[in-house]
Amino acid sequence: MSTQRAQADVERPDQEAPPPGGEPGRFGTALAAVRDGSGLLSLLAVVLALVVGAVLIAVADPRVQETATYLTARPSDFFSAVGTAVGGAYTALLQGAVVDWTADTPTRVLRPLTETLTVATPLIGAGLGVAPGFRAGLFNIGAQGQIIVGAVLAAYVGFALDLPVVLHLVVALVGGVVGGALWGGVAGGLKARTGAHEVIVTIMLNYVALRGVEYLLTLDAFQREGQSNPISPPVADSAHLPLLLGPGFRLHAGFLLVLLAAVGVWWLLERSTTGFALRAVGANPAAARTAGISVPRSYVTVMLLSGALAGLAGAVHLLGTEDSLTAGVAGSFGFDAITVALLGRSRPGGVVLAGLLFGALQAGGVSMQARTGTPVDIVLVVQSLIVLFIAAPPLVRGIFRLREPQARGASGARA
Repeated sequence: MSTQRAQADVERPDQEAPPPGGEPGRFGTALAAVRDGSGLLSLLAVVLALVVGAVLIAVADPRVQETATYLTARPSDFFSAVGTAVGGAYTALLQGAVVDWTADTPTRVLRPLTETLTVATPLIGAGLGVAPGFRAGLFNIGAQGQIIVGAVLAAYVGFALDLPVVLHLVVALVGGVVGGALWGGVAGGLKARTGAHEVIVTIMLNYVALRGVEYLLTLDAFQREGQSNPISPPVADSAHLPLLLGPGFRLHAGFLLVLLAAVGVWWLLERSTTGFALRAVGANPAAARTAGISVPRSYVTVMLLSGALAGLAGAVHLLGTEDSLTAGVAGSFGFDAITVALLGRSRPGGVVLAGLLFGALQAGGVSMQARTGTPVDIVLVVQSLIVLFIAAPPLVRGIFRLREPQARGASGARA
């Protein structure tokens, strides 16, 4: 009977998930609302962000500013300038992210798409690391630190050990996964044993990881010989991820690894008993506990999983793209991963698509700035607006005049 009750609670995503031993707080309610929103809202959030970005592009364009001074006299000049500015910027963004149809060689035509996939690889891996925590009711903001720790161990194995080609790569990848898992497990263990809030713990662990790698790069074991800059020796060739399309492109086998990881996460969350337990805890911890599910164990499990996936993201980024360890090896991937997971609604398939979108924005933003002079910061504004609109479903529904989702009846069926 208790097991059936837990199954019913998991199948009702609109039910608020109270934290252990209490009623749901505002944080948990907001997380559940964002996590359980529809895919249509995610798409509309992207559309709204691009529309606002178009307005900012037009406002920042000198020609638009000039024609605005005599708008009433010759409005056609103003609207033509707006169309040229916005169309040119987004065309350059598309050419830098998907296909450059103006290029003169096949390699240059396809390079933008491969750059998008390369940039998206760590975003997808880190987004997969954040998503399971959301499904289990935890807000993992520690992907940045988990990426750093994973990259540190992968780099050390890569340049310090002398192993055969295939074995060296496998051990380096495993080192990255283990490093990220241990770092995520610290937050999970503190949450399970003491009830420490995962947001605070993971934020603090991010700083610990960042300062830790800065310190390690001052040690002889991590310092490149003959260099005073904080950079490690290069990873051995035997630990490099192979390039998928040859030396003319940067796309490496790490992209295939994160796709396989997405399939594995989908199976774990949707088809395994462990995934059912995690989803039960995320939907209703009290009901899950009543059904015999260990809530503390689930917290530790999901944080170990999240850390392992983020560590994998750090490992594939370092072994496939960076080649050497630096203090900025994680970039902003860990924080962007939160947006990717939110946009993907914490589903592996959605995370992959969201990662590709953000990879395209980042890869195309450079081309947009180079070709049209549009500030690359516009891309950051668009990404931030996507987060804003995803976090405010009523705003998106109000703009597009969408109905509020109907509540379930007393029997649990849709009204």
